[in-house]
Amino acid sequence: QVQLVESGGGLVQPGGSLRLSCTVSGLTFYFYAMNWYRQAPGKERELVAGISSGGRSTNYADNVKGRFAISRDNSKNTVYLQMNSLPPEDTAVYYCNAIYNADSSRNYWGQGTPVTVSS
Repeated sequence: QVQLVESGGGLVQPGGSLRLSCTVSGLTFYFYAMNWYRQAPGKERELVAGISSGGRSTNYADNVKGRFAISRDNSKNTVYLQMNSLPPEDTAVYYCNAIYNADSSRNYWGQGTPVTVSS
């Protein structure tokens, strides 16, 4: 069974930082590009950041560029999202997503980890 398990979310004050992790099992991790999405209450799920299977290429949503950094450790089957200078607008449940390089229809989701930015 494919499993993606996010961790690292929680409560952080505005301007603070968090580092999210997603550990993947049940698939060949280095064949998959990885993404972080988020969903705030009442809003659609949106793409936050992505990283290629080898970790050489990244992309970010405009509203997180310069503040967030996605990375991966293929030896640990883990993808990370470093989140800095957090405003309240970043409050959401953050989800890990894996997409197979050879077939984008083969994709998997984690259950999410909540991030709350509030004083």
